Amino acid sequence: MSNDTTTVARLRAVIGEPDVTELAALREDLAARAEADGVLDVAYRTVDSPIGPLLVAATAVGLVRVAFEREGEESVLAELSAAVSPRILRSGRRTDAVARELDEYFARRRRRFDLPVDLQLVHGFRHTVIAHLPEIPYGTTESYADVARAAGSPAAVRAVGTACGHNPVPIVVPCHRVVRSDGTIGQYRGGVEVKSTLLALEASR
Repeated sequence: MSNDTTTVARLRAVIGEPDVTELAALREDLAARAEADGVLDVAYRTVDSPIGPLLVAATAVGLVRVAFEREGEESVLAELSAAVSPRILRSGRRTDAVARELDEYFARRRRRFDLPVDLQLVHGFRHTVIAHLPEIPYGTTESYADVARAAGSPAAVRAVGTACGHNPVPIVVPCHRVVRSDGTIGQYRGGVEVKSTLLALEASR
């Protein structure tokens, strides 16, 4: 199953329209049963934030995706279904710690995430770049050229930009801290305004 829409529709047909609390409890029960049966591969939820709702998804290994509203929930779930597993459910299971640490980050109470991360969506040089990004300290930046050198390929500046643009776990893996050599901020998966907001948040320590 790609999501719990069909299950919820069936439940509504049997028991009527449940309230929000009942529906959440049903989803969690379904997720618990799926995980116990070994058929829940990806759990996801939506987290409210100052930069808009964020879809977060986690496997048994760790956080696999953070998506901005502009990416579209259906598109992101389709991507996860194709690249990771179609066994996806909306659930707080596995994602509670993600939601908590994101809340702490936006409240300026957290400067480094302690979450396990699943980088199965990136490979090769992109993986090398993404793995380096958490080493950039909170409140600081590196240029694309700096990251290329750190990744062992000084000439691969454009490839670094591409890797950052395809970072599957932005914010938690801080590609927003990578800027152009001239100091301008460059592009960002969540949009230039979001990148500016994140940099400003970290600068206001």
